[in-house]
Amino acid sequence: MTQELSEHEIQRRGSLNKIRALGIEPYPAQAFEISHFSTDVKTRFISDEPVSMAGRIMSQRIMGKASFAELQDSKGRIQLYFNRDELCPGEDKSWYNEVFKKLFDLGDFVGIEGRAFKTQVGEISILVTSCVLLSKSLKPLPLPKTDVDGNTHDAFTDPELRYRQRYVDLVVNPSVKDTFIKRSKVFSCMRSAFERQGFLEVETPILQPIPGGATARPFITHHNALDIPLYLRIANELYLKRLIVGGFDGVFEFAKDFRNEGMDRTHNPEFTVMELYVAYKDYHWMMSFTEKLLEEIALNVCGTTELMVGENHISLKAPFKRISMRDAILEHTGLDISEKNEEELREMCKTLGVETTPEMGVGKLIDEIFGEKCEGQYINPTFITDYPIEMSPLCKRHRDNPKLTERFELMINGKEIANAYSELNDPIDQRERFEAQLKLSERGDDEAMFIDQDFLRALEYGMPPTSGIGIGMDRLVMLLTNNHSIQEVLLFPQMRPEKNTALSDLEKQILSFAQPQPQKLADFRKAVECSNKQWDISIKTLTKNQWLRVYKENDEVWVIKT
Repeated sequence: MTQELSEHEIQRRGSLNKIRALGIEPYPAQAFEISHFSTDVKTRFISDEPVSMAGRIMSQRIMGKASFAELQDSKGRIQLYFNRDELCPGEDKSWYNEVFKKLFDLGDFVGIEGRAFKTQVGEISILVTSCVLLSKSLKPLPLPKTDVDGNTHDAFTDPELRYRQRYVDLVVNPSVKDTFIKRSKVFSCMRSAFERQGFLEVETPILQPIPGGATARPFITHHNALDIPLYLRIANELYLKRLIVGGFDGVFEFAKDFRNEGMDRTHNPEFTVMELYVAYKDYHWMMSFTEKLLEEIALNVCGTTELMVGENHISLKAPFKRISMRDAILEHTGLDISEKNEEELREMCKTLGVETTPEMGVGKLIDEIFGEKCEGQYINPTFITDYPIEMSPLCKRHRDNPKLTERFELMINGKEIANAYSELNDPIDQRERFEAQLKLSERGDDEAMFIDQDFLRALEYGMPPTSGIGIGMDRLVMLLTNNHSIQEVLLFPQMRPEKNTALSDLEKQILSFAQPQPQKLADFRKAVECSNKQWDISIKTLTKNQWLRVYKENDEVWVIKT
């Protein structure tokens, strides 16, 4: 297939060919030794200190015998000063005049050696004494420009492009890289806290014969050699509890889970969860442990427990608020779910304007009420406790009320961050709960739990009293980095297939005016100069191939970039 190249890409390939013609390898194999990062030179400046650095050229100011460039390495940026006579001390000045000035482009990787110094205005810089090309960039980076008034133009901000081309996003948007550095610190801090307690990190299967441990719709695949269906795990809970049966007192796993459900700003079909199980503990211990854990993580990652998330001030200083599920619904709806049967709960949903479907049982109905009317109200950390038994098939009955379970969910900024139980270890009770889930499945609930006979067999050997928790790591990172979309904290979020349909120049022009937010079609039309016939054909092509979506709402026709 012929690759369509832009004018800039053609020019860069021309430079590449000239570099090779000069006998310079644009993609050398040998290692380049680095002595300093940009931040090292700036924080511990020593005048005339020899340095060896590598990174991308992010800006150039080409002059006569002297030029400036900005080098970006993995830590930051620093100014480079290129002097022709320093680089080419002999009679032959062609490397500076012909190679550096004419054939190097923004985005190229270079390795430099030189000396640290300060310019007349006090900027720490590197006087370059030698420079080698390490990798030629064939595509121009979408670098933002700032005018004299401080306004930024051509910033790389389109969400779809940023997520699809995260490699570019990381290069040109420094705050994005900071997000993923913080993400790594969150995992590291949590792992360290567990290891101090003597808990063991383990690995459990991703391909499972039964998708257990949660109520969710699984992905299914087929194992050819065994000729059996397998499921991508929706949770690792049941395997970790098998390890508690086997004699480990505390086990945890950072796991990739998969759920074949919707995608939105807080849900991705592939996500990361941490699950921890500790023998001889209950959900009261786990609440106390969790609030101290999150306080420690906030201090280590953010330097404070006081966060601004959007417009909300959130404190992760322990202890956190606690309220029962029943009291939370009562507080926000004025209705009491205690002792209500399925029919009464459906009437309650109708009164509250909460949508229901026929396959929903008692647990799902209560969950819908809480999700619609309560969940978003809890901005500061709040443990929602004591869930009705129908909502928690794997959770121990409450010690004081057998119609409830010893379960909590941690809500922060209106979203669930963690889910924890005093784990059910009665094998007879567990079998009955699984059978109740089977009845829901027969009613059409495709998220009901499967019966895992091997897990039941494990419980029959005996599992000690145990508390377990699952923490949504992606949502936790969103909270700690002040991001409102899960795609912002995943390096490579799941995306719709890239559209490869060739577009006409007019279709490209129309698409360039489109926004990911709704626009009135009539206003959108005014921005494009073309005949009505050309417009109609182009819009039909763009909507057919799902570049744009046109819809009617409140007697207005709207268009949105998909």
